Amino acid sequence: MPGLYLHIPFCKQACHYCDFHFSTSMALKGKLVDALVREVELRRDYLGPQATLDTIYFGGGTPSLLTAAELDTLFSAIHRHFKIAPQAEITLEANPDDLTAPKLAELAASPINRLSIGLQSFHEPHLRLMNRAHSAVESARCVRLAQDAGFENISVDLIYGVPAPDHRIWEQDMAAAFALGVPHLSCYALTIEPDTVFGRRLRKGQFTPPPDDFVARQFEMLLAQIPAHGYEQYEISNFCLPGRESRHNSNYWRGVPYLGLGPSAHSFDGVSREFAVANNARYVTSLLEQNAVPVTRETLSPTDRANEYLMTSLRTARGCDLVRLRQEFGVDLRAQRADYLRGLEQNQWATLRDEVLILTDQGKLLADHITLELFQAAG
Repeated sequence: MPGLYLHIPFCKQACHYCDFHFSTSMALKGKLVDALVREVELRRDYLGPQATLDTIYFGGGTPSLLTAAELDTLFSAIHRHFKIAPQAEITLEANPDDLTAPKLAELAASPINRLSIGLQSFHEPHLRLMNRAHSAVESARCVRLAQDAGFENISVDLIYGVPAPDHRIWEQDMAAAFALGVPHLSCYALTIEPDTVFGRRLRKGQFTPPPDDFVARQFEMLLAQIPAHGYEQYEISNFCLPGRESRHNSNYWRGVPYLGLGPSAHSFDGVSREFAVANNARYVTSLLEQNAVPVTRETLSPTDRANEYLMTSLRTARGCDLVRLRQEFGVDLRAQRADYLRGLEQNQWATLRDEVLILTDQGKLLADHITLELFQAAG
């Protein structure tokens, strides 16, 4: 079943690594909620008139900045225009500084049944370096408060590869995260994107990221710790207790259609992709004054779809099904890249069993390179 994504493009302050679309001005927040309601109505048939939503995901930005009334307005619109599965996974991304006991009580009274909390670190200097709005004390406290409020289905985010003299801070961050007992962890390497504070500092010589081998070592340390605490790695950056995958993200990696609402949000219907304008004012004006959804449509060629399947499937524990790749997308890697596939196995970067290509732990360190090597050239 398909999913619904809502992009809430507001943040209290700009994290120095973030290149998602957001604004630190809340001036348009009320109007943007109204525009989202209009977009829900205008795009209710995008997934098909009989579609039933299996997942709803509030991302951003910082969706935990929405008030209870704003959330209620959005849920009312969704319920008016979509069918929702009885056991739908409904996730809200949240920052620790927003998760006070009163706020959590509001969220617990809403349809939200899963929280994705952006802790990033339990180390105060690292939080200040990244310009996070919360403190290390709030990192440790907010999950316990959420659990006390009745939320059991919780994911927390951590960032590794932050500049440090050694690996002790990362070891402490992992230990603190494991101690929370949450069913899901998302762990990402710090990536320096050009249009971010870190990217601009890097160009000016004011920021020095750690070397690749330092980052790789922290990933290896994570993989070594994961099984001991009962977690499984089901995607390169995502780990869960058995059966506790993020259904929304897993559906995305499997190519299940989804509708994205809000400025900069993407949608996928199986054969094409649409992406909305990444500008809050233009988004609001288009919907509230012109009654038009400001999206650009891109029809995916068979090569595009094959490459997208390669990119997403190789990141997962399920791997890339070469039979599906051949039958659905017309790409026969066995015939086209036999020598390269053999080299992946010989280097112990991947296994190929029953026509499924799965990256090993060492191969995951090279996932981007391997995927690019297997990409199909446009015809």
